[in-house]
Amino acid sequence: MSTQLEKFSLIFPDEETQRDHYNGDNTPNIDMFVLDELGLLEVFDLKNSSLDEYFTKDRRVIKHRMDVFGDMLEFPEISVTLNKLIPILTDIMELRRLEADTGDTESYLESITEIELYISSISTLNAGLSPIKEQLKSEALRTLAFRISELAESDYYKELNIKLSELTNRVRDIKSVTIGVNLDAQLRPSSAGVLSINPEPFRSGDVIEKILRLNFKDDEYTCIANLVPFNKKQSENQRTALALAFNSAINDVYKQSLRSWKKIVQSYVLENTDFLLDLMPEIEFLVKGTALLRALSAKGLSLCRPTIPEDGARSFAAKGLYNPCVALKVDYEIVTNDIDMDKDNAMIYVLTGPNRGGKSVITCAIGLSQAMLQLGMFVPADSATVSIADGIFTHFPTGADDTIDKGRLGEECARLRDIFEAVSADSLVLLDESLSSTGSFEASYIAAEVLAGLSRVGCRCLFSTHLHELAAEIDNINARTAPDGGVAIDTLVAGIESGKRSFKIYRQKPDGKSYARDIADKYGLSYENIVSRLR
Repeated sequence: MSTQLEKFSLIFPDEETQRDHYNGDNTPNIDMFVLDELGLLEVFDLKNSSLDEYFTKDRRVIKHRMDVFGDMLEFPEISVTLNKLIPILTDIMELRRLEADTGDTESYLESITEIELYISSISTLNAGLSPIKEQLKSEALRTLAFRISELAESDYYKELNIKLSELTNRVRDIKSVTIGVNLDAQLRPSSAGVLSINPEPFRSGDVIEKILRLNFKDDEYTCIANLVPFNKKQSENQRTALALAFNSAINDVYKQSLRSWKKIVQSYVLENTDFLLDLMPEIEFLVKGTALLRALSAKGLSLCRPTIPEDGARSFAAKGLYNPCVALKVDYEIVTNDIDMDKDNAMIYVLTGPNRGGKSVITCAIGLSQAMLQLGMFVPADSATVSIADGIFTHFPTGADDTIDKGRLGEECARLRDIFEAVSADSLVLLDESLSSTGSFEASYIAAEVLAGLSRVGCRCLFSTHLHELAAEIDNINARTAPDGGVAIDTLVAGIESGKRSFKIYRQKPDGKSYARDIADKYGLSYENIVSRLR
Protein backbone atom coordinates (compact mmCIF):
# COMPACT_ATOMS: atom_id res chain seq x y z
CA MET A 1 0.00 0.00 0.00
CA SER A 2 2.64 2.53 1.01
CA THR A 3 4.62 2.08 -2.21
CA GLN A 4 1.47 2.80 -4.22
CA LEU A 5 0.71 6.00 -2.37
CA GLU A 6 4.19 7.31 -1.68
CA LYS A 7 4.46 9.40 -4.88
CA PHE A 8 0.73 9.89 -5.36
CA SER A 9 -0.40 13.20 -6.85
CA LEU A 10 -3.80 14.62 -7.65
CA ILE A 11 -2.51 16.96 -10.36
CA PHE A 12 0.10 14.85 -12.18
CA PRO A 13 -0.74 11.58 -13.96
CA ASP A 14 2.48 9.83 -13.00
CA GLU A 15 5.84 10.18 -11.31
CA GLU A 16 7.60 11.08 -14.55
CA THR A 17 5.45 14.13 -15.32
CA GLN A 18 5.67 15.23 -11.69
CA ARG A 19 9.47 14.94 -11.69
CA ASP A 20 9.78 16.77 -15.04
CA HIS A 21 7.63 19.60 -13.76
CA TYR A 22 9.61 20.18 -10.60
CA ASN A 23 12.85 19.92 -12.57
CA GLY A 24 11.64 22.89 -14.62
CA ASP A 25 10.77 20.92 -17.75
CA ASN A 26 7.42 21.62 -19.44
CA THR A 27 6.88 24.78 -17.39
CA PRO A 28 5.86 27.88 -19.39
CA ASN A 29 6.98 31.45 -18.85
CA ILE A 30 3.91 32.69 -16.97
CA ASP A 31 4.79 34.64 -13.85
CA MET A 32 2.89 36.27 -11.00
CA PHE A 33 3.32 39.74 -12.53
CA VAL A 34 1.42 38.64 -15.63
CA LEU A 35 -1.28 36.98 -13.50
CA ASP A 36 -1.67 40.19 -11.53
CA GLU A 37 -1.99 42.26 -14.71
CA LEU A 38 -4.60 39.86 -16.09
CA GLY A 39 -6.54 40.03 -12.81
CA LEU A 40 -6.45 36.29 -12.07
CA LEU A 41 -5.05 36.73 -8.55
CA GLU A 42 -8.19 38.65 -7.56
CA VAL A 43 -10.31 35.53 -8.03
CA PHE A 44 -7.79 32.71 -7.59
CA ASP A 45 -5.17 33.28 -4.90
CA LEU A 46 -3.43 30.58 -2.86
CA LYS A 47 -2.11 30.69 0.71
CA ASN A 48 0.09 27.60 0.84
CA SER A 49 1.80 27.96 -2.53
CA SER A 50 2.19 30.30 -5.49
CA LEU A 51 -0.20 29.97 -8.43
CA ASP A 52 2.59 30.25 -11.01
CA GLU A 53 3.99 26.94 -9.71
CA TYR A 54 1.11 25.05 -11.35
CA PHE A 55 1.42 26.10 -15.00
CA THR A 56 2.36 23.39 -17.45
CA LYS A 57 3.05 22.83 -21.13
CA ASP A 58 2.42 19.08 -20.87
CA ARG A 59 -0.86 18.14 -22.57
CA ARG A 60 -1.01 14.91 -20.52
CA VAL A 61 -0.94 16.95 -17.31
CA ILE A 62 -3.58 19.34 -18.66
CA LYS A 63 -5.89 16.46 -19.62
CA HIS A 64 -5.32 14.79 -16.24
CA ARG A 65 -6.28 17.96 -14.34
CA MET A 66 -9.31 18.67 -16.49
CA ASP A 67 -10.59 15.20 -15.64
CA VAL A 68 -10.15 16.03 -11.93
CA PHE A 69 -11.87 19.41 -12.24
CA GLY A 70 -14.66 17.70 -14.20
CA ASP A 71 -15.31 15.29 -11.32
CA MET A 72 -15.14 18.07 -8.75
CA LEU A 73 -17.65 20.18 -10.66
CA GLU A 74 -20.00 17.20 -11.03
CA PHE A 75 -19.72 16.12 -7.39
CA PRO A 76 -19.73 19.07 -4.94
CA GLU A 77 -19.15 16.66 -2.05
CA ILE A 78 -15.53 16.26 -3.16
CA SER A 79 -14.76 19.88 -2.34
CA VAL A 80 -16.72 19.60 0.91
CA THR A 81 -14.67 16.54 1.88
CA LEU A 82 -11.34 18.11 0.98
CA ASN A 83 -12.25 21.28 2.88
CA LYS A 84 -12.91 19.12 5.96
CA LEU A 85 -9.58 17.39 5.47
CA ILE A 86 -7.48 20.57 5.33
CA PRO A 87 -7.80 21.57 9.04
CA ILE A 88 -7.04 17.98 10.10
CA LEU A 89 -3.85 17.93 8.06
CA THR A 90 -2.99 21.41 9.34
CA ASP A 91 -3.27 20.13 12.92
CA ILE A 92 -0.97 17.21 12.12
CA MET A 93 1.62 19.55 10.66
CA GLU A 94 1.36 21.86 13.67
CA LEU A 95 1.76 18.92 16.05
CA ARG A 96 4.87 17.82 14.20
CA ARG A 97 6.24 21.34 14.31
CA LEU A 98 5.74 21.48 18.08
CA GLU A 99 7.44 18.11 18.51
CA ALA A 100 10.37 19.33 16.41
CA ASP A 101 10.64 22.54 18.44
CA THR A 102 10.53 20.81 21.82
CA GLY A 103 12.38 17.67 20.79
CA ASP A 104 9.73 15.67 22.67
CA THR A 105 8.85 12.55 20.72
CA GLU A 106 7.99 10.41 23.75
CA SER A 107 4.74 12.09 24.78
CA TYR A 108 2.03 9.52 25.12
CA LEU A 109 -0.76 12.05 24.77
CA GLU A 110 0.76 13.66 21.67
CA SER A 111 1.26 10.27 20.05
CA ILE A 112 -2.37 9.40 20.60
CA THR A 113 -3.45 12.79 19.28
CA GLU A 114 -1.37 12.33 16.13
CA ILE A 115 -2.76 8.89 15.37
CA GLU A 116 -6.29 10.11 16.07
CA LEU A 117 -5.78 12.86 13.50
CA TYR A 118 -4.47 10.41 10.92
CA ILE A 119 -7.39 8.06 11.44
CA SER A 120 -9.74 11.05 11.27
CA SER A 121 -8.23 12.04 7.92
CA ILE A 122 -8.83 8.55 6.51
CA SER A 123 -12.36 8.43 7.90
CA THR A 124 -13.16 11.87 6.48
CA LEU A 125 -11.91 10.97 3.02
CA ASN A 126 -13.63 7.60 3.04
CA ALA A 127 -16.96 9.03 4.16
CA GLY A 128 -16.89 11.65 1.40
CA LEU A 129 -15.43 9.66 -1.50
CA SER A 130 -16.56 6.08 -0.98
CA PRO A 131 -20.26 6.68 -1.89
CA ILE A 132 -19.27 8.17 -5.28
CA LYS A 133 -16.10 6.23 -6.10
CA GLU A 134 -17.77 4.12 -8.80
CA GLN A 135 -19.04 7.26 -10.57
CA LEU A 136 -15.74 9.12 -10.66
CA LYS A 137 -14.11 9.49 -14.08
CA SER A 138 -10.72 11.00 -13.26
CA GLU A 139 -7.87 8.60 -12.65
CA ALA A 140 -6.55 10.62 -9.70
CA LEU A 141 -9.76 10.81 -7.68
CA ARG A 142 -10.71 7.19 -8.48
CA THR A 143 -7.28 6.03 -7.30
CA LEU A 144 -7.56 8.06 -4.11
CA ALA A 145 -11.12 6.95 -3.38
CA PHE A 146 -10.49 3.25 -3.93
CA ARG A 147 -7.20 3.14 -1.99
CA ILE A 148 -8.62 5.08 0.94
CA SER A 149 -11.62 2.75 0.94
CA GLU A 150 -9.30 -0.27 0.87
CA LEU A 151 -7.34 1.12 3.79
CA ALA A 152 -10.42 2.06 5.83
CA GLU A 153 -12.03 -1.35 5.32
CA SER A 154 -8.92 -3.44 6.04
CA ASP A 155 -8.86 -5.67 9.11
CA TYR A 156 -5.65 -4.01 10.26
CA TYR A 157 -7.25 -0.56 10.18
CA LYS A 158 -10.30 -1.81 12.07
CA GLU A 159 -8.07 -3.39 14.74
CA LEU A 160 -6.15 -0.16 14.92
CA ASN A 161 -9.34 1.75 15.67
CA ILE A 162 -10.18 -0.68 18.45
CA LYS A 163 -6.68 -0.41 19.86
CA LEU A 164 -6.81 3.36 19.68
CA SER A 165 -10.14 3.38 21.47
CA GLU A 166 -8.74 1.25 24.29
CA LEU A 167 -5.63 3.38 24.67
CA THR A 168 -7.46 6.69 24.56
CA ASN A 169 -10.00 5.44 27.07
CA ARG A 170 -7.18 4.51 29.42
CA VAL A 171 -5.95 8.08 29.32
CA ARG A 172 -9.31 9.80 29.29
CA ASP A 173 -10.53 7.69 32.18
CA ILE A 174 -7.76 9.06 34.37
CA LYS A 175 -9.48 11.20 36.99
CA SER A 176 -6.83 11.18 39.69
CA VAL A 177 -3.37 10.01 40.60
CA THR A 178 -2.34 8.59 43.96
CA ILE A 179 1.12 9.68 44.93
CA GLY A 180 3.33 8.44 47.68
CA VAL A 181 5.84 10.67 49.42
CA ASN A 182 8.62 9.35 51.63
CA LEU A 183 9.67 11.56 54.54
CA ASP A 184 12.96 11.82 56.35
CA ALA A 185 13.40 12.07 60.12
CA GLN A 186 12.47 15.74 60.06
CA LEU A 187 9.30 14.93 58.07
CA ARG A 188 10.72 16.51 54.95
CA PRO A 189 9.92 14.91 51.55
CA SER A 190 12.83 12.76 50.50
CA SER A 191 11.29 11.06 47.46
CA ALA A 192 7.93 10.81 45.71
CA GLY A 193 6.26 8.60 43.12
CA VAL A 194 2.96 7.58 41.55
CA LEU A 195 1.28 4.73 43.45
CA SER A 196 -1.74 4.35 41.21
CA ILE A 197 -3.69 5.96 38.38
CA ASN A 198 -7.38 6.08 39.24
CA PRO A 199 -10.67 6.24 37.29
CA GLU A 200 -12.34 8.26 40.08
CA PRO A 201 -11.64 11.86 41.15
CA PHE A 202 -10.69 12.76 44.70
CA ARG A 203 -13.32 14.41 46.81
CA SER A 204 -12.55 17.60 48.63
CA GLY A 205 -12.59 16.06 52.11
CA ASP A 206 -13.69 19.25 53.83
CA VAL A 207 -14.47 19.38 57.55
CA ILE A 208 -18.28 18.99 57.24
CA GLU A 209 -17.85 15.97 55.01
CA LYS A 210 -15.51 14.37 57.51
CA ILE A 211 -17.99 14.96 60.34
CA LEU A 212 -20.91 13.54 58.37
CA ARG A 213 -19.00 10.52 57.11
CA LEU A 214 -17.37 10.01 60.54
CA ASN A 215 -15.26 7.11 59.33
CA PHE A 216 -13.48 7.36 55.99
CA LYS A 217 -10.45 5.23 56.59
CA ASP A 218 -11.37 2.91 53.73
CA ASP A 219 -12.35 5.72 51.40
CA GLU A 220 -9.26 6.10 49.23
CA TYR A 221 -10.80 8.94 47.21
CA THR A 222 -11.37 11.44 50.00
CA CYS A 223 -8.65 14.02 50.33
CA ILE A 224 -7.74 15.01 53.87
CA ALA A 225 -5.45 17.89 52.87
CA ASN A 226 -4.74 19.81 49.63
CA LEU A 227 -1.30 19.60 48.10
CA VAL A 228 0.39 22.99 48.49
CA PRO A 229 1.21 23.92 44.84
CA PHE A 230 -2.49 24.08 43.93
CA ASN A 231 -3.38 26.56 46.68
CA LYS A 232 -4.40 29.98 45.42
CA LYS A 233 -1.33 31.61 46.92
CA GLN A 234 1.14 29.54 44.95
CA SER A 235 2.97 30.92 41.93
CA GLU A 236 2.40 29.83 38.34
CA ASN A 237 5.89 28.33 38.23
CA GLN A 238 5.06 26.08 41.19
CA ARG A 239 1.87 24.87 39.53
CA THR A 240 3.69 24.27 36.24
CA ALA A 241 6.43 22.32 37.98
CA LEU A 242 3.91 19.99 39.58
CA ALA A 243 1.97 19.56 36.31
CA LEU A 244 5.18 18.64 34.47
CA ALA A 245 6.06 16.16 37.19
CA PHE A 246 2.67 14.48 36.87
CA ASN A 247 2.88 14.36 33.04
CA SER A 248 6.33 12.84 33.23
CA ALA A 249 5.10 10.23 35.68
CA ILE A 250 2.14 9.32 33.48
CA ASN A 251 4.42 8.96 30.48
CA ASP A 252 6.68 6.66 32.53
CA VAL A 253 3.67 4.52 33.44
CA TYR A 254 2.64 4.19 29.81
CA LYS A 255 6.14 4.08 28.35
CA GLN A 256 5.90 0.46 27.32
CA SER A 257 2.54 1.02 25.65
CA LEU A 258 3.97 4.09 23.97
CA ARG A 259 6.88 2.17 22.48
CA SER A 260 4.64 -0.47 20.96
CA TRP A 261 2.21 2.21 19.88
CA LYS A 262 4.91 4.20 18.11
CA LYS A 263 6.02 1.06 16.35
CA ILE A 264 2.52 0.49 15.02
CA VAL A 265 2.28 4.12 13.93
CA GLN A 266 5.61 4.11 12.12
CA SER A 267 5.30 0.70 10.49
CA TYR A 268 1.80 1.02 9.13
CA VAL A 269 -0.29 4.11 9.66
CA LEU A 270 2.22 6.88 8.94
CA GLU A 271 3.55 5.07 5.89
CA ASN A 272 0.04 4.84 4.48
CA THR A 273 -1.19 8.30 5.32
CA ASP A 274 1.89 10.55 5.24
CA PHE A 275 1.26 11.20 1.55
CA LEU A 276 -1.77 13.28 2.52
CA LEU A 277 0.49 15.96 3.99
CA ASP A 278 2.28 16.25 0.65
CA LEU A 279 -1.10 16.77 -1.04
CA MET A 280 -1.96 19.88 1.00
CA PRO A 281 -0.93 22.44 -1.68
CA GLU A 282 -2.56 20.39 -4.45
CA ILE A 283 -5.80 20.13 -2.48
CA GLU A 284 -5.93 23.91 -1.99
CA PHE A 285 -5.23 24.47 -5.71
CA LEU A 286 -8.02 22.10 -6.76
CA VAL A 287 -10.55 23.32 -4.20
CA LYS A 288 -10.03 27.01 -5.00
CA GLY A 289 -9.89 26.38 -8.73
CA THR A 290 -13.16 24.47 -8.54
CA ALA A 291 -14.72 27.27 -6.47
CA LEU A 292 -13.86 29.75 -9.24
CA LEU A 293 -15.35 27.53 -11.95
CA ARG A 294 -18.42 26.83 -9.85
CA ALA A 295 -18.96 30.56 -9.20
CA LEU A 296 -18.98 31.20 -12.95
CA SER A 297 -21.31 28.28 -13.60
CA ALA A 298 -23.67 29.48 -10.86
CA LYS A 299 -24.11 32.74 -12.78
CA GLY A 300 -25.22 30.81 -15.83
CA LEU A 301 -21.95 31.39 -17.68
CA SER A 302 -20.46 28.87 -20.07
CA LEU A 303 -17.39 26.79 -19.31
CA CYS A 304 -15.84 24.50 -21.87
CA ARG A 305 -13.16 21.88 -22.06
CA PRO A 306 -10.92 23.30 -24.80
CA THR A 307 -9.52 21.28 -27.65
CA ILE A 308 -5.73 21.31 -27.91
CA PRO A 309 -4.59 20.87 -31.55
CA GLU A 310 -2.82 17.56 -32.03
CA ASP A 311 -0.79 18.68 -35.03
CA GLY A 312 1.04 21.44 -33.17
CA ALA A 313 -0.82 24.18 -35.05
CA ARG A 314 -0.81 27.50 -33.21
CA SER A 315 -4.27 28.85 -32.50
CA PHE A 316 -6.58 30.64 -30.12
CA ALA A 317 -10.10 30.17 -31.45
CA ALA A 318 -12.95 30.75 -29.02
CA LYS A 319 -16.71 31.13 -29.40
CA GLY A 320 -18.63 33.03 -26.73
CA LEU A 321 -15.46 34.13 -24.94
CA TYR A 322 -15.83 36.34 -21.85
CA ASN A 323 -13.65 37.74 -19.07
CA PRO A 324 -14.29 35.67 -15.90
CA CYS A 325 -12.95 38.33 -13.53
CA VAL A 326 -15.35 40.95 -14.91
CA ALA A 327 -18.21 38.46 -15.05
CA LEU A 328 -17.95 37.79 -11.31
CA LYS A 329 -18.10 41.51 -10.49
CA VAL A 330 -21.12 42.64 -12.50
CA ASP A 331 -24.82 41.95 -12.07
CA TYR A 332 -25.84 42.53 -15.68
CA GLU A 333 -25.58 40.03 -18.54
CA ILE A 334 -22.02 39.70 -19.73
CA VAL A 335 -21.18 40.30 -23.40
CA THR A 336 -19.35 37.44 -25.12
CA ASN A 337 -17.21 37.55 -28.26
CA ASP A 338 -15.64 35.28 -30.84
CA ILE A 339 -11.89 35.35 -31.45
CA ASP A 340 -9.99 33.46 -34.17
CA MET A 341 -6.20 33.54 -34.03
CA ASP A 342 -4.90 30.90 -36.44
CA LYS A 343 -3.26 30.42 -39.81
CA ASP A 344 -6.60 30.51 -41.62
CA ASN A 345 -7.53 33.92 -40.21
CA ALA A 346 -4.77 35.97 -38.60
CA MET A 347 -2.32 35.32 -35.80
CA ILE A 348 -2.06 38.97 -34.78
CA TYR A 349 -4.86 41.50 -34.39
CA VAL A 350 -4.89 45.22 -33.79
CA LEU A 351 -7.97 46.11 -31.76
CA THR A 352 -9.22 49.68 -31.85
CA GLY A 353 -12.36 51.32 -30.53
CA PRO A 354 -13.68 53.88 -28.07
CA ASN A 355 -12.36 54.34 -24.56
CA ARG A 356 -14.09 51.98 -22.13
CA GLY A 357 -15.45 50.08 -25.09
CA GLY A 358 -14.26 46.66 -23.92
CA LYS A 359 -10.77 46.56 -25.46
CA SER A 360 -8.94 45.84 -22.20
CA VAL A 361 -11.65 43.41 -21.08
CA ILE A 362 -11.31 41.17 -24.14
CA THR A 363 -7.51 41.46 -24.08
CA CYS A 364 -7.44 40.10 -20.53
CA ALA A 365 -10.10 37.50 -21.39
CA ILE A 366 -7.73 35.96 -23.95
CA GLY A 367 -4.86 35.89 -21.46
CA LEU A 368 -7.03 34.47 -18.66
CA SER A 369 -8.34 31.69 -20.90
CA GLN A 370 -4.81 30.74 -21.95
CA ALA A 371 -3.69 30.75 -18.32
CA MET A 372 -6.67 28.66 -17.14
CA LEU A 373 -6.02 26.14 -19.91
CA GLN A 374 -2.42 25.73 -18.77
CA LEU A 375 -3.49 25.29 -15.17
CA GLY A 376 -5.60 22.39 -16.44
CA MET A 377 -8.91 24.19 -15.90
CA PHE A 378 -11.96 24.67 -18.10
CA VAL A 379 -12.01 28.00 -19.96
CA PRO A 380 -14.68 30.75 -20.01
CA ALA A 381 -16.23 30.24 -23.45
CA ASP A 382 -18.90 28.23 -25.25
CA SER A 383 -16.18 26.35 -27.15
CA ALA A 384 -12.48 26.81 -27.76
CA THR A 385 -9.51 25.39 -29.62
CA VAL A 386 -6.34 26.65 -27.96
CA SER A 387 -2.75 25.57 -28.47
CA ILE A 388 -0.34 25.40 -25.55
CA ALA A 389 1.81 28.51 -25.11
CA ASP A 390 5.41 28.49 -23.94
CA GLY A 391 4.78 31.86 -22.29
CA ILE A 392 2.29 34.68 -21.81
CA PHE A 393 3.77 38.16 -22.12
CA THR A 394 1.85 41.32 -21.28
CA HIS A 395 2.55 44.99 -21.84
CA PHE A 396 -0.14 46.94 -20.03
CA PRO A 397 -0.21 50.57 -18.84
CA THR A 398 1.87 51.09 -15.68
CA GLY A 399 2.58 53.89 -13.27
CA ALA A 400 5.79 55.87 -13.05
CA ASP A 401 8.06 52.93 -12.17
CA ASP A 402 11.55 53.18 -13.62
CA THR A 403 10.74 56.35 -15.55
CA ILE A 404 13.12 58.77 -13.83
CA ASP A 405 16.10 57.74 -15.95
CA LYS A 406 14.36 56.50 -19.09
CA GLY A 407 11.21 58.63 -19.19
CA ARG A 408 7.82 57.03 -19.69
CA LEU A 409 8.34 56.26 -23.39
CA GLY A 410 11.79 54.82 -22.72
CA GLU A 411 10.37 52.59 -20.00
CA GLU A 412 7.66 51.30 -22.35
CA CYS A 413 10.18 50.59 -25.08
CA ALA A 414 12.48 48.78 -22.64
CA ARG A 415 9.62 46.50 -21.56
CA LEU A 416 8.77 45.76 -25.20
CA ARG A 417 12.44 44.94 -25.89
CA ASP A 418 12.41 42.50 -22.94
CA ILE A 419 9.43 40.69 -24.50
CA PHE A 420 11.35 40.19 -27.76
CA GLU A 421 14.20 38.63 -25.83
CA ALA A 422 11.90 35.89 -24.50
CA VAL A 423 9.09 35.46 -27.06
CA SER A 424 8.80 32.58 -29.54
CA ALA A 425 6.32 31.43 -32.15
CA ASP A 426 4.47 29.47 -29.46
CA SER A 427 3.99 32.48 -27.17
CA LEU A 428 0.92 34.63 -26.52
CA VAL A 429 1.58 38.39 -26.42
CA LEU A 430 -1.00 40.88 -25.13
CA LEU A 431 -0.38 44.59 -25.59
CA ASP A 432 -2.90 47.00 -24.08
CA GLU A 433 -2.58 50.72 -24.89
CA SER A 434 1.17 50.33 -25.35
CA LEU A 435 3.11 53.48 -26.30
CA SER A 436 0.33 55.72 -25.00
CA SER A 437 2.94 57.93 -23.35
CA THR A 438 3.90 59.70 -26.57
CA GLY A 439 2.25 61.43 -29.53
CA SER A 440 0.34 59.45 -32.10
CA PHE A 441 2.98 59.90 -34.83
CA GLU A 442 5.86 58.50 -32.76
CA ALA A 443 3.63 55.85 -31.17
CA SER A 444 2.29 54.65 -34.53
CA TYR A 445 5.78 54.39 -35.98
CA ILE A 446 7.19 52.38 -33.05
CA ALA A 447 4.05 50.24 -32.85
CA ALA A 448 4.31 49.38 -36.56
CA GLU A 449 7.89 48.23 -36.01
CA VAL A 450 6.82 46.13 -33.02
CA LEU A 451 3.99 44.52 -35.00
CA ALA A 452 6.34 43.75 -37.88
CA GLY A 453 8.72 42.09 -35.43
CA LEU A 454 5.94 40.03 -33.85
CA SER A 455 4.78 39.00 -37.31
CA ARG A 456 8.25 37.63 -38.04
CA VAL A 457 8.24 35.80 -34.70
CA GLY A 458 4.91 34.22 -35.70
CA CYS A 459 3.29 34.32 -32.27
CA ARG A 460 -0.33 34.95 -31.38
CA CYS A 461 -0.87 38.54 -30.33
CA LEU A 462 -3.61 41.05 -29.58
CA PHE A 463 -2.59 44.72 -29.68
CA SER A 464 -5.33 46.83 -28.10
CA THR A 465 -4.74 50.50 -28.92
CA HIS A 466 -6.20 53.96 -29.34
CA LEU A 467 -3.98 54.47 -32.41
CA HIS A 468 -6.45 54.34 -35.28
CA GLU A 469 -3.66 55.42 -37.64
CA LEU A 470 -1.84 52.18 -36.80
CA ALA A 471 -4.77 50.08 -37.97
CA ALA A 472 -4.63 51.88 -41.31
CA GLU A 473 -1.02 50.70 -41.75
CA ILE A 474 -1.74 46.98 -41.36
CA ASP A 475 -1.73 46.26 -45.11
CA ASN A 476 1.67 47.91 -45.46
CA ILE A 477 3.07 45.93 -42.49
CA ASN A 478 1.78 42.64 -43.97
CA ALA A 479 3.33 43.48 -47.34
CA ARG A 480 6.62 44.17 -45.60
CA THR A 481 6.79 40.94 -43.55
CA ALA A 482 5.09 38.39 -45.84
CA PRO A 483 8.19 37.82 -48.03
CA ASP A 484 10.13 36.94 -44.87
CA GLY A 485 7.51 34.45 -43.68
CA GLY A 486 5.69 36.79 -41.32
CA VAL A 487 2.24 35.77 -40.11
CA ALA A 488 -0.84 37.74 -41.10
CA ILE A 489 -2.04 40.74 -39.09
CA ASP A 490 -5.67 41.91 -39.18
CA THR A 491 -7.89 44.43 -37.40
CA LEU A 492 -10.67 44.18 -34.87
CA VAL A 493 -13.05 46.89 -33.75
CA ALA A 494 -14.79 47.35 -30.40
CA GLY A 495 -18.19 48.42 -31.60
CA ILE A 496 -20.52 51.29 -30.94
CA GLU A 497 -24.15 50.89 -31.87
CA SER A 498 -26.50 53.87 -31.93
CA GLY A 499 -23.97 55.93 -30.00
CA LYS A 500 -23.67 53.32 -27.22
CA ARG A 501 -20.80 50.98 -26.48
CA SER A 502 -21.86 47.43 -27.32
CA PHE A 503 -18.68 45.75 -26.03
CA LYS A 504 -18.95 43.51 -29.09
CA ILE A 505 -15.80 42.88 -31.06
CA TYR A 506 -16.02 42.88 -34.86
CA ARG A 507 -13.46 41.84 -37.44
CA GLN A 508 -13.42 44.87 -39.69
CA LYS A 509 -11.45 47.96 -40.61
CA PRO A 510 -11.70 50.76 -38.06
CA ASP A 511 -13.28 54.11 -38.81
CA GLY A 512 -11.96 56.50 -36.21
CA LYS A 513 -14.23 59.28 -37.40
CA SER A 514 -17.34 57.17 -36.79
CA TYR A 515 -16.38 56.72 -33.11
CA ALA A 516 -15.79 60.42 -32.70
CA ARG A 517 -19.02 61.23 -34.58
CA ASP A 518 -21.08 58.89 -32.38
CA ILE A 519 -19.59 60.30 -29.19
CA ALA A 520 -20.08 63.91 -30.41
CA ASP A 521 -23.71 63.14 -31.21
CA LYS A 522 -24.23 61.48 -27.81
CA TYR A 523 -23.06 64.57 -25.93
CA GLY A 524 -24.61 67.12 -28.29
CA LEU A 525 -21.25 68.31 -29.61
CA SER A 526 -21.82 67.84 -33.33
CA TYR A 527 -21.87 71.03 -35.39
CA GLU A 528 -25.58 70.62 -36.02
CA ASN A 529 -26.36 70.15 -32.30
CA ILE A 530 -24.19 73.11 -31.32
CA VAL A 531 -25.83 75.37 -33.91
CA SER A 532 -29.23 74.18 -32.79
CA ARG A 533 -28.43 75.07 -29.19
CA LEU A 534 -27.08 78.48 -30.20
CA ARG A 535 -30.32 79.23 -31.97
